[in-house]
Amino acid sequence: MPMTFKHLPVLALLAMAAPLAAQITPEGPATPTEQPAGDTPAAAPTEAPSDAPAEAPAEDVAPDALPGTDTGAPSDAAAGEPQVGQLYEREKQGDWSIRCVRREDEVEPCDLYQLLLDQDGNAVAEFSIRPLAEGGEAVAGANIVAPLETLLTAGLVLSVDGAAERRYPFSFCNEGGCVARVGFTAEEVQGFRRGNAAQLSLVPAVAPDQTVTLTISLAGFTAGYEAVSQTPPIPSE
Repeated sequence: MPMTFKHLPVLALLAMAAPLAAQITPEGPATPTEQPAGDTPAAAPTEAPSDAPAEAPAEDVAPDALPGTDTGAPSDAAAGEPQVGQLYEREKQGDWSIRCVRREDEVEPCDLYQLLLDQDGNAVAEFSIRPLAEGGEAVAGANIVAPLETLLTAGLVLSVDGAAERRYPFSFCNEGGCVARVGFTAEEVQGFRRGNAAQLSLVPAVAPDQTVTLTISLAGFTAGYEAVSQTPPIPSE
């Protein structure tokens, strides 16, 4: 089931009355910039204002090196063992799930995953991450899946424990939602290891003057990240 802003509370939906103004522009994974993100614009302009942060430049990371974009739930363990090719939850590390794809004769590919909820417990977005092969500026790759009604031109804004914010562009949309492929430097991964929580902000397309901010718990991140670093990545679809 695709994720949409219908998961948000009814009162929030009633406040969203602006027309859809999003445009899909496929881009590669992003790497962080040194500029902090400014206030989210009420409507996405053709060019960013002078005080707005530049979008993080694309990092040349192979799509199959990033976590998978399948937004379906892992197979239900109560129904029996997962079948070959099925995504399932192998274990929990704090507030993170280690999701893997069942394979027959090889090491199972996995990623570190968290479903992001609003303050009322409604599912709004997904965050998955894993280490990348050595040699590039980005040492970890993440897929962030946002609702289909997200204002794509506003991008996503991410910060850890209220520190400097970074803005990332969306890469593509499919039936499961809109995906931002993000590259993180070693310093940023260390920020996740040391932090308590990250904040992810996005803008509804039907309410470009509003911002939805979600919390990414970092409890269990270090142990989970180390665990998935021992496995191959989940192939992108």
